[in-house]
Amino acid sequence: MAFCKKMKEFTDVKRFQDLIESQPDFDAHEEVVFARDEQTGLQALIAVHNLSRGPGTGGTRLWRYDQFENALTDVLRLSAGMTYKNAMAELPFGGGKAVILAPKEFKSTRAEFMQAFGRAVESLQGRYCTAEDVGTNCDDMAEIAKSTRHIFGLRETSGDPSPYTARGVLLGLQESVREALGTDSLKDVRVLVQGVGHVGYHLCRLLYEKGANIIVSDVNETALARCEHEFGVDVVAPDRIFKTAIDVYAPCALGATVNERSIAQMKCGVIAGAANNQLESNETAELLRQADILYAPDYVINAGGIINIACEVSQSYNAKIATQKVDEIQGRVREIFARAKAENKTTLAVAGEMARERFQTGQSSSFRVEDLTRTAARMA
Repeated sequence: MAFCKKMKEFTDVKRFQDLIESQPDFDAHEEVVFARDEQTGLQALIAVHNLSRGPGTGGTRLWRYDQFENALTDVLRLSAGMTYKNAMAELPFGGGKAVILAPKEFKSTRAEFMQAFGRAVESLQGRYCTAEDVGTNCDDMAEIAKSTRHIFGLRETSGDPSPYTARGVLLGLQESVREALGTDSLKDVRVLVQGVGHVGYHLCRLLYEKGANIIVSDVNETALARCEHEFGVDVVAPDRIFKTAIDVYAPCALGATVNERSIAQMKCGVIAGAANNQLESNETAELLRQADILYAPDYVINAGGIINIACEVSQSYNAKIATQKVDEIQGRVREIFARAKAENKTTLAVAGEMARERFQTGQSSSFRVEDLTRTAARMA
């Protein structure tokens, strides 16, 4: 395992290695990379979790972390989640993720900062392929692409993945409502969307079109105002989320909002949202089952964005084909619910078993391998 590829040498590789292996979320990751660039002030972590199905592929998150260990925890959890997400979606990708530690202010331009990160991605020689994520956008991807060929989701290809992520979440949410509430319609179903950034906004739009009763919560007043103006949503303060009587809780911001404390307060029957790692731990899934709250595993229903990106691999990108692939999420969710009920297991446990069947046994992708080879050759 290579623990440190860098643009400027990490001062103590052994200490870094020990730090990584001591993390509870370290899961035999194939590679964990710390990259920094003195000129631009870049500090980033890239984690490659598993390469059994293809290059470790996942977005780049730009976030301000209170301490380095929090960023490390995030990248380890997120990269492992991408292994499961890509396997469940039957994509020709392994699991990888990157987090950039957002500076208080950029030493250089944001463009130069992103180009420096692109050089870090390029140094992994295709073992990690990046795309847009929380805190980054299509402009950032265009700058990163100036320094690396190992990138998906550019404007000229599949573009912003957020609408496709939102579509997959909606399908998972609909299937959850059908299973838990016994209705095929979302009309007047009370859905609380926590976080109305890129994906949350698009989810609100889709819910509005379905006639749902939408409640939103966010710390970004501008984002809240936009949703109020366009969709007539109700707004609740973050500290009132779990005290609000709703049918569906849709977390679409950062993870770990579902835990023993929040479950004790929840007044909903379904959890189905876009955020990664929504559950504080695997044990939280059993608490949800005991509380009779149906959980749609996040890495299953939020895979629409990476599915859209994967459509760059198998053919010339076509939005209609991407939409058809995203729509397959609903059938996967239905299968998870059926197996969980039949086997008396949590939905998370069943989804994990299905994903491991795909990436541990080398189960083939629904995307053609020869097309992936062509893409790899193009990027090499």
